[in-house]
Amino acid sequence: MQYYRNPLEEAGRFFRLGNLLSRLIIINTAIWLLVGVLRVISFLFKFPDKELMEFLIDVMALPADTGILITRIWTLFTYMFFHLDFFHLLFNMLWLFWFGKIFLEFLKPVQLLFLYLTGGLSGGILYILFYNLFPVFQESLPVSVALGASASVMAIVTAISVYVPGYTVHLLFLGRIRIFYIALFLFVLDFFMIRSENAGGHIAHIGGAVFGLIYILSLRKGMNFNGVFKMRWFKQFTSIFGRRKMKVVSGNYRQTTERPLTDDEFNRRRAERQRKIDDILDKVARSGYDSLSKEEKDMLFNASNSGD
Repeated sequence: MQYYRNPLEEAGRFFRLGNLLSRLIIINTAIWLLVGVLRVISFLFKFPDKELMEFLIDVMALPADTGILITRIWTLFTYMFFHLDFFHLLFNMLWLFWFGKIFLEFLKPVQLLFLYLTGGLSGGILYILFYNLFPVFQESLPVSVALGASASVMAIVTAISVYVPGYTVHLLFLGRIRIFYIALFLFVLDFFMIRSENAGGHIAHIGGAVFGLIYILSLRKGMNFNGVFKMRWFKQFTSIFGRRKMKVVSGNYRQTTERPLTDDEFNRRRAERQRKIDDILDKVARSGYDSLSKEEKDMLFNASNSGD
């Protein structure tokens, strides 16, 4: 008998968990909704939409012109949470959801946030460099801006695809395919699309992807960026995206702290969990998803939603 999960229930459970990945998606969506609300209000009061949009872009989007950037340095970070087009937001959040869940099967939430921020930053910096160095962009330099989470998402896609290149997903019409090939295809596509009208966006994607690759190669060499994670400013920033753990005591809830895992403990737990998941994935490859027991299906589902 096929074990079925309602997609709406899965989505509801994902957002109720309140983990870092869901919060990133919620923040991006909330900013897009806020922009939409402001546009409706401006319409009702007959405020020129063009002026409102120019103001929002000035405040949130990343300018390529370094002369303008120096007066809006915060946009190096705000641009990666700022979307105007619904489908731009939708596709970015879908990719973030799919690959973010895979990422959290193997790495920590704090690493996901770090990579989202630094991948977006790297993409933005490469975009600025290209537009200031290459003559082809000189004409559009004064008015060009970047916005959207694409560079951040590409950093995450590339990082996890290099970290577990053999991990496979099922794609419509293509069947099971390794995520490494998906990341490679996206990178090559972005490279050739530099000649398109959205050159800046594709350059930023490449910047994010390159940082994702560098991050994983550094991780494999033992550079785990723990120093950054322990900095006070980073802890304060990550508190926006996290939540305190709760436990039940005599029918009441109270806040509690748990001893953090050491690197060795975390790696042993991850290796054991991955061994079990690999055995299940091998069974799926041999006999199909329907051959799994309810417990095995639950393990796969819970692993995809794990925040360890």
